[in-house]
Amino acid sequence: MKKKTLKWVGTLALSVLIVVTLSVFGCKAEETAVTEEVTEEVAEEVTAEEEVTAEEVAAAAEAGAFKDITLYYYTGGPEGCPFGSILYKGAQDAEKYLGVKVEYVFSNWDVGLMIEQLVRILALAPDGVAMNGYPGNDAIMPLAEQAAADGIIMTYHNVDVAEVREAVGGGYIGADNVMAGRGLGEKAIELFGLKEGDRVAAYGSWELPERAIREQATVAAFEDAGIIVDKISIPLEAVTDTELLIPVFTADILAHPETKLVLIATAAIFGATNTYVDAAGLNPGDVKFIGFDNSPAVMEMFKGGYVQLSADQQPYLQGFLPIVSLTLAKAYGFDLFSVDTGKGFITEDNYAKVGPLVEDYIR
Repeated sequence: MKKKTLKWVGTLALSVLIVVTLSVFGCKAEETAVTEEVTEEVAEEVTAEEEVTAEEVAAAAEAGAFKDITLYYYTGGPEGCPFGSILYKGAQDAEKYLGVKVEYVFSNWDVGLMIEQLVRILALAPDGVAMNGYPGNDAIMPLAEQAAADGIIMTYHNVDVAEVREAVGGGYIGADNVMAGRGLGEKAIELFGLKEGDRVAAYGSWELPERAIREQATVAAFEDAGIIVDKISIPLEAVTDTELLIPVFTADILAHPETKLVLIATAAIFGATNTYVDAAGLNPGDVKFIGFDNSPAVMEMFKGGYVQLSADQQPYLQGFLPIVSLTLAKAYGFDLFSVDTGKGFITEDNYAKVGPLVEDYIR
C-alpha cells in the first residue's frame, strides 16, 4: 500500500469515528447532548491532510489495513451485563469498522479476576489492551510496566487510573467521575427540592475507594448541602443476583422511613429498582431513585415511575473509542485518546427520546 493511502487510512478511521459519533449521538435530548465536545476533542488528536470521501472510506475498509492487529477489550461484567453490553456493542462496532481482531474479556466485576486475566493476556503478547480501571492504580501498575516493557499498548476506560497513566502512559476514555458524580447529586437536589436535614441512602462499592469515586462525589454534594447520607455497600454477588439486595434495602427503609431518595451506583441493580420498591411496600415515586448508567431495564424503570434520574456517561463511546485509539497507536504511533464522555442526565422528561437507542445498546 502506498504511503499516501496509509495516511488516508489513519484519517479515515477518525472520519468513521466522527461520522458514527455524529449519527449515533446526535439525539436532541437537552440533558444528554455532549456530541460536539466529544467529537471536537477526538478530532483535535489528528489534523487531516486531505479531504476524505465516503468512497475512500469504503475502499480503506476493504483494504484490510489493520487486519493483523490483535487487541483485548475488557467489558467489566459478565456476558449479558446491562452496562457491559453497551461497552461490548461499542467495541464490536469499532472492530467491524476497522477490521482489527478483538478478543473480549468478561470479568464479573471481580477486580481480582481482572488482574488474573491481565496476567494471562500479557503472556499472549497482543498488540494492545483496553482495560477497565476498576482494580486501581496499585494493582495495575506492575502489569502496566511489564506491558510497556514488552511493547504492548494499554489504554483504560470507565474508571481512570491516573497514576498508572502518568507513570507508564495510556489514555482514558470515560467520564470525569468526580464531575459526573457531583453533577448527579446537584441535579437531584435541584429536581427534587432536597434540603438540609433530609435523609438519603447511597448504595455503592464503598470497600473499593477507586471504584467508588463517582458515588463518593455524589455523597459529597449531598453532604455539602447538609443532607444526611446513609452509605450502604453493595455485595459483589448482588450485581449478578439483584434479589440479594432485597433484605438490605427493606431493612434500611424500615429503619429510616423518612428517606427521601436512594442512590444506586450499579447499573444492574438500578434496573431492578421495582423489586426493592415493591418488596418494601412502597409505591413508585414514594422514594426518588437516582443512579448511574442506562439499560433497557432502567428505561422500564423510568416508564413505570420507579426511577427519576440517571447520569449518562455514554458507555458506547467507552467501547468504541479505545479500539480506535489502540488501532491508530499501533499502526501509526498516534498518541492514545483521552476523552471525557460526558455528564449528561436522563430524566422523566427526556427518557422516551433516548429509549430506542438504549434498547439497541448504544446509549
